[in-house]
Amino acid sequence: MDYLEGLNEPQHKAVTTTEGPMMIIAGAGSGKTRVLTYRIAHLIKSKSIDPFNILSLTFTNKAAAEMRNRIEGVIGSEARNIWMGTFHSVFARILRSEAAHIGYPSNFTIYDADDSKSLIRTIVKELNLDDKLYKANIVFNRISGAKNRLVSYKEYNANPAFKTDDAQNRRPELGKIYKIYAERCFKAGAMDFDDLLFNTNILFRDHLEVLNKYQHRFKYVMVDEFQDTNISQYLITKNLSAVSENICVVGDDAQSIYAFRGADIQNILNFEKDYPTLKVIKLEQNYRSTKNIVNAANSIIGYNKAQLKKNVWTSNDEGTQIELIKSASDNEEGKLVATSIFEEKAQHQFHNKDFAVLYRTNSQSRAMEESLRKLNIKYKIIGGLSFYQRKEIKDLLAYMRFSINHNDEESLKRIINLPKRGIGTTTVNKLIVVANEHNKSIWEVLQHANQIVPGRAANAIGEFVALIKRFAIEIEKNDAYEAANTIAKGSGLLQDLYADRTVEGLNRYENVQELLNAVKEFVDNEEEVTGGEEPKDKQLGTFLQEITLLTGQDRDDDDDNDKVTLMTIHMAKGLEFKNVYIVGMEEDLFPSQMMLNSRADLEEERRLFYVAITRAEQKVFLSYALSRYRFGRLKSCEPSRFIDEIDPKFIKESSKFGGRTTQPVTQVTSQYAKNLVRGSATKPSINKASLQHTPSADFAPSDTSNLQESMKVEHPKFGFGKVTEIDNSGTSRKATVVFDNFGEKTLLLSFAKLKIHT
Repeated sequence: MDYLEGLNEPQHKAVTTTEGPMMIIAGAGSGKTRVLTYRIAHLIKSKSIDPFNILSLTFTNKAAAEMRNRIEGVIGSEARNIWMGTFHSVFARILRSEAAHIGYPSNFTIYDADDSKSLIRTIVKELNLDDKLYKANIVFNRISGAKNRLVSYKEYNANPAFKTDDAQNRRPELGKIYKIYAERCFKAGAMDFDDLLFNTNILFRDHLEVLNKYQHRFKYVMVDEFQDTNISQYLITKNLSAVSENICVVGDDAQSIYAFRGADIQNILNFEKDYPTLKVIKLEQNYRSTKNIVNAANSIIGYNKAQLKKNVWTSNDEGTQIELIKSASDNEEGKLVATSIFEEKAQHQFHNKDFAVLYRTNSQSRAMEESLRKLNIKYKIIGGLSFYQRKEIKDLLAYMRFSINHNDEESLKRIINLPKRGIGTTTVNKLIVVANEHNKSIWEVLQHANQIVPGRAANAIGEFVALIKRFAIEIEKNDAYEAANTIAKGSGLLQDLYADRTVEGLNRYENVQELLNAVKEFVDNEEEVTGGEEPKDKQLGTFLQEITLLTGQDRDDDDDNDKVTLMTIHMAKGLEFKNVYIVGMEEDLFPSQMMLNSRADLEEERRLFYVAITRAEQKVFLSYALSRYRFGRLKSCEPSRFIDEIDPKFIKESSKFGGRTTQPVTQVTSQYAKNLVRGSATKPSINKASLQHTPSADFAPSDTSNLQESMKVEHPKFGFGKVTEIDNSGTSRKATVVFDNFGEKTLLLSFAKLKIHT
């Protein structure tokens, strides 16, 4: 049989062992999809099993389509008869047929998240509840979590623990909202995504004849990514396979990273308890990565206590050591990573698509995006918008723009009722019509709104106008960061986002804080004079201009796939790249500060790091910053504990780290990179790429009042250099210094931190 050729021994055993319960532990890069595909093909071709009797559950439609196409290549069109798809798609199909048993019409509507949140907002309004406390996203996630644990609204309201928890969070009516929400969905003949699994469990629990029907239909059940299943999904598969017990689950406990979505790693760790006759097959040969990468990943995951032991290995080349890039700041980190990518491309003939930059949180993409753009390296964001295209960022930027330019109609329409202040679209459109009819600016019309619209709306507009006037004064008086901070707080946007404590809400809040960090960096970077005799303009308008130029839309063809991939590590699961950069390797960022409360949380973070490293085929780069802007303040950072968990023989790091002395990290200091910086390479746009300098042990800024030409100086960022000119003209004293690795810089001596070396 051709499809069995080329399989290694464990793969062959997994494909040909078809009867009874089986668990396939599939290490990273071990050919899991190939095994699943051929196992199904073998059941049909060799065992003559009817495709209609096979159920194969996946977590993405893409995975299901890929498997079906591969199976069709082996057995032909019969592959189309397999029950294959995601949990939600397969059980929606069953519910369509059996809906009458639980009181639903067969043509029930499926609500997406927006539909559900819209209904929740309606219920909150009808109950006269505070929509800032009972935000739709918070309520929706609470209800979703309950359903994934198979907790109905009746059980929820009867449980004192839920009531106490809601009361402590100042949402005592959440149980009532859940009840009304469930009743409204039922009345409307609608199910949300969670209902598709919740109601399947109800159907099988309350109607044994239906369960029996599908138990005898699905004689073979297979579940991919089993480590990512929740309680609801596990019970469905367990019940369906209870008669035949021909259940095969495939997964890797070392890649269980979705607990925040309700995934329960205990499903895979305790699977043997439910099936005493379980056969366990381990796929341990990695076909993806080099020996160095595989062994480094093994050394990391070995620190986890809760795991199924396996010995992942590879016969691939030794490969290079993992490279550790140290930078002074997060902004510097972006420059170093972007320059490293440029150099790797030039020296090893890689394409953009051969690189991925992985980070723990979406907000980290900002520095990476800016640095890649400056080097004209094309990139794409996976699983999220470009940083400056995210709604919360555009909202705050619109407030800033309208506070500067009161005639910016597009910004006005975005912010006038954000957060909600009772100014509807009809009112705004009416004001715009009046402005156009009388050839007035929208700002002039807003200031006379009481003559155009009714009292309540006019009062709200008056408050809005006063707010914008206050922001305009702040912009005139203060630097960009002070003004931006005032606008973020005064507008109510920051408070609104902070009140949403869901994962999504926290991400949006962090994104806004990251924007404020960018403004703070803009203000703090005041040493270098870009032209003229005056210090750099630190006003908000200048910052917005720089951002506008930086984020102008690229005119790339949509079908151009040669781009560096930027994404969170969670989004990278299941993917692979030749070269992977994992950035932000710092304590409280990775591992996340939110995941340090228990061993279980910390071990999930370590599994996330394992997933990140095992995405790479040839090279892994780890990067950390010694300082990072967090919430508007520059904070010192400590390298992640995960770096220290890598066996030292698999990593090249800074000259001294964690008590070890090994070979120094390649901090983009090769002669090629230096030539780039000095402008002698083919890409002159890199003339500001940074070569990290570590200040001398006794570094302390000198008194520069007597600084003279030809003196040797040291700068904490630019390193060593020689003064070539002193300029005492104008209002500020300046010095021109030629630095060894950064070329010529003109510095304001009132700000520059220079140590004079005699």
